Amino acid sequence: MTATHESAAQSARTDASPQPAPGATPPRAPLFARAAAELVGTAALVAVVVGSGIQATELTQDVGVQLLANSLATVFGLGVLITLLGPVSGAHFNPAVTLAEWWTARRGGAGVTLGEAAVYVPAQIVGAIAGAVLADAMFAEPLVKWSTQDRSAGHLLLGEVVATAGLILLIFGLARTDRLRFAPVAVASYIGAAYWFTSSTSFANPAVTIGRAFTDTFAGIAPGSLAGFIGVQIVGAVVGLALVALVFVPARTTAEQPAA
Repeated sequence: MTATHESAAQSARTDASPQPAPGATPPRAPLFARAAAELVGTAALVAVVVGSGIQATELTQDVGVQLLANSLATVFGLGVLITLLGPVSGAHFNPAVTLAEWWTARRGGAGVTLGEAAVYVPAQIVGAIAGAVLADAMFAEPLVKWSTQDRSAGHLLLGEVVATAGLILLIFGLARTDRLRFAPVAVASYIGAAYWFTSSTSFANPAVTIGRAFTDTFAGIAPGSLAGFIGVQIVGAVVGLALVALVFVPARTTAEQPAA
């Protein structure tokens, strides 16, 4: 048999093997791998947020420049992390996103189950704390020092509702319109913008909020402010899901249109 015939025969055998259906959902990574991705991704995100905040305060006393440096580092870091870990776990890095996904998938749709969410959320919280400790270690700060930055004012809580609702609307709006491929750029861009247009500088993430309580630096939040921030973030997630249901209504086919 010639090389050409052998190649043709091999190709025929390959073509005859079972192939996934077009559009089929690819196999999911094992749960431990997804949990690890959520832990590592959230740790890296908090390390970026806290570390860039420390670096900025060491380089300049201008608060505006500090916030600019902090927000730019977060945009770039978050975009990279979503691109890298999104194919593994969905790159939630955020209990609000995980719980919102569970809620939308609870009747059999695509998304995490309640059991998977129960693994994701602790992994995200542990990762956030580890990321804050790591950032402090890199800049020779005390590894754990509770933040003294009080963020309990009402206007800051309102900012968190807006920031979290917008994030949920964006992510699930992209999913409803089959454009999740744009998530790395879209989500990172939104968070970068929300640093500036919300009074709270857009934490929008219960796990990150907890992690940032462990560092008494530019990006910190006092432990006494945690309950209020996390509470309004949950409210924001509910508002975001309500907006998704209101705005992204499935289009009806011609057969479903009411008769004239």
